[in-house]
Amino acid sequence: MTISVPASLLRLLLCGMVVASPVAVAQTPTTNAPAPPHKATPVQPPPVQTPPVHTPPNHKPPPVVQPHGPTHALKPPPAKPAASKPAAAPPTPAPAPAEPPKPEVDTTKGSVTSLPTPRFVSLRSEEVNLRSGPGTRYPIEWVYKRRDLPVEILREFDVWRLVQDQDGTKGWVHQATLTGRRSFMITGADATLRHDPRDDASPVAVLKAGVIGQLRSCQAGSNWCQVQAGGYRGYLRRNQIWGALPDEVVGNG
Repeated sequence: MTISVPASLLRLLLCGMVVASPVAVAQTPTTNAPAPPHKATPVQPPPVQTPPVHTPPNHKPPPVVQPHGPTHALKPPPAKPAASKPAAAPPTPAPAPAEPPKPEVDTTKGSVTSLPTPRFVSLRSEEVNLRSGPGTRYPIEWVYKRRDLPVEILREFDVWRLVQDQDGTKGWVHQATLTGRRSFMITGADATLRHDPRDDASPVAVLKAGVIGQLRSCQAGSNWCQVQAGGYRGYLRRNQIWGALPDEVVGNG
């Protein structure tokens, strides 16, 4: 039995198949498509290894000794000035009496102790007042904050001593703040502590400028002194330290 299909219906069915075919193809998953690649981890280059520095045996650099505490005196804050008052007319001075001739003063020894002057001593305590004159009525000009700092005694008056430090600053301190224990201070550039009193002797340590140590001995006619600082003992030239006179004999030298 033959069923006749109208031509219009046949055309409609054919158009539907043509339109539906691309959609069906697009919705069909592609099984052979490659999977999306994963994020690759960057490869770190191996670290550059610096070859160790080998120090030849018996040629180790000498240890370095640093100064302890401030290397200079500390100046106190200035006092507040008193309120100014109008200056009164100065009285007419009376004629000064004629001064009697002063006796000659022996500057090679102290007027109180008869010890040689100048001579070196050191500060006994951590805080020492330097005054402008020999007495507590004189103002404090500097405050030293370094125990064992070497100072040079220039003059004596009662219980007061006129001293000078490594910078050339002068002033008066009480004798109770001083001790006869001998010390030294590295001035100027750093100094190399030597094993023997020779420039070509092996180095023991490097003493930085401002280091304070113990002055053990200085031999007569020698440019070298035996010292100790930071646990190290050796020799330094006299011109490298503050704390000894040019031709002074110290200790058992």
